[in-house]
Amino acid sequence: MKDHYYAVILAGGRGERFWPLSTGKRPKQFLALTGDKTLLAEAVERLDGLIPPERILVITNKDLIGAAREACPVLPEENIIGEPVGRDTAAAVALGGALVQVRNPAAVFCVLTADHVIGDLEIFRKTLAAALSRAEAEEALITIGIQPTEPSTAYGYIEAGEAAGESGGTGFLRARRFVEKPDLETATRYCAEGRFYWNSGMFIWSAAVLERAFQKHQPVLARLMERVRTAVGGPNFKRLLKKEYESLERISVDYALMEKAGHILMARGRFAWDDVGSWTAVAAYLKRDGAGNAVRGQMEALEARDNVVVSDGRLTALVGVRNLIVVQADGVTLVCAQDHAQEVKKLVEQMKKASRFTGVL
Repeated sequence: MKDHYYAVILAGGRGERFWPLSTGKRPKQFLALTGDKTLLAEAVERLDGLIPPERILVITNKDLIGAAREACPVLPEENIIGEPVGRDTAAAVALGGALVQVRNPAAVFCVLTADHVIGDLEIFRKTLAAALSRAEAEEALITIGIQPTEPSTAYGYIEAGEAAGESGGTGFLRARRFVEKPDLETATRYCAEGRFYWNSGMFIWSAAVLERAFQKHQPVLARLMERVRTAVGGPNFKRLLKKEYESLERISVDYALMEKAGHILMARGRFAWDDVGSWTAVAAYLKRDGAGNAVRGQMEALEARDNVVVSDGRLTALVGVRNLIVVQADGVTLVCAQDHAQEVKKLVEQMKKASRFTGVL
């Protein structure tokens, strides 16, 4: 792989839907939710053979730098960068782009997230390699769309247009528009129409193209890139970054750029992909007993079916219940109906707003 290819992994999310296992000090990306390794470690490992560790950067929160280094000992310490405050993905992408430019002004890089589960790794790497090659050859913003396997309301969608060629076995399409998470009726229609893909949140572009796109659509973030480049490595870098971030708008890269820019290509992702957005999604990666209970840890059940139980280091006993989520962690127990799994985040926000039980958040 070419020596001007880089990766920026975003690892600043809070993972509140996975409380109480996920907390502010140990958010989702630092948990081994689906296997033996943390999601962040898996995100780094899946780039093996494509982009070497010295060209992989992790953008996280300043308070999580230590956790990130522990999860990714293969990365140089200076490749893990902490944001002073969270400002969503657009700011993190601008910061990562500027840091990549300092290392190589001709850099082409991919933006990946630390908390997704990806299978079919050979196909994933071929798709990413094809997108990097295309981004090097063409002034385009590139994303990866995933062929839907069900009418999910948990993901945003990309409406694809006409074909835009093929590279390395990967097909590319023009991206017409980005759509927010739809209701079930709309998602069902999208799947039936066949031209809508799940928005994977993965992006590929050259650093120069990204900066020009920010100059046109988000000049504040273009200025951030410029100021980061001039200050990185100097004694005042952290102070400058804190000052710049304090005035930034909280906005995702989808809103800031992808919904505004013109020349956007979508690579067709034919690999398994899951953003594991709730406890019910995690159930797919846990062992099930004969009654359909998905379990990690110790559980004893009597006439209990189709529950999700995470109970490391202690026993959870269920009697006569169905379709519950039961999670025990750090002296906290969550009991939740599975059809309310997405509302765990609201519960955490409620406790934060009321300043209740903050020690377990």
